[in-house]
Amino acid sequence: MLPVALTVAGSDPSGGAGLQADLKTFHQFGVYGEAVVTLITVQNTFSLERVETLAPDLVLAQLCAVLSDIPPRAAKTGALGNAAVIEAVAEAAKTFEFPLVVDPVMISKHGARLVEAASFGRLIERAYLLTPNLYEASALVGFTVDNRDSMHRAAEKLIGMGARNVLVKGGHLPGDALDLLYLEGGDVQDFSAARIDTPHTHGTGCTYSAAITAELAKGTGLLQAVSLAKTFVTEAIRSNPGLGHGAGPLNHFA
Repeated sequence: MLPVALTVAGSDPSGGAGLQADLKTFHQFGVYGEAVVTLITVQNTFSLERVETLAPDLVLAQLCAVLSDIPPRAAKTGALGNAAVIEAVAEAAKTFEFPLVVDPVMISKHGARLVEAASFGRLIERAYLLTPNLYEASALVGFTVDNRDSMHRAAEKLIGMGARNVLVKGGHLPGDALDLLYLEGGDVQDFSAARIDTPHTHGTGCTYSAAITAELAKGTGLLQAVSLAKTFVTEAIRSNPGLGHGAGPLNHFA
């Protein structure tokens, strides 16, 4: 049977991030993609002009429709918009019989704040894998995360907050792009790739978490899923198509 993956995320009309990037990534990884829309944005590669978050009951109605007919083997969350939607998704996730990857999106590529860190408490408890970047990790744990040691300490604290596994993404560190995966048993694995000098990184976090979700939907173990996703994202950045007048999208054909 064709593996199914679900994204619960916002819409990016430019196609580089959000549920559009997730669906492209799912397709490239050979899984059937479904999408529950949480918010609508007016954005492109250089600006974010408007964000409209859907009502929690409408988000849940979409989710129920999907789960009752074509249940996924893995799911992910992206931008959820506000505390009410986060709480609604967290409550629904109590019944999930599949792994949930939580990408705690708090700020857009353009620097616009989308939601406060304090809103994610119960959703973190539902996460099979939590994938914060350095900014998000810092906001969630309450101290600055800016090197490998603080990434390790942040992951440990987030495990204590209820996440089963944590991937702290160090894409904004100087030097190589280092990510740290802290597994629920206490093992830690580093994933490193040479830094690529390009402004075209719009949707990197969405694509990364979607690639992991796709592999989990296929039954791949978490360690290998992260490794495959890291390789894909690195190549997608390296071979970006150079579209747009700002921070352009990745190459989802990578």
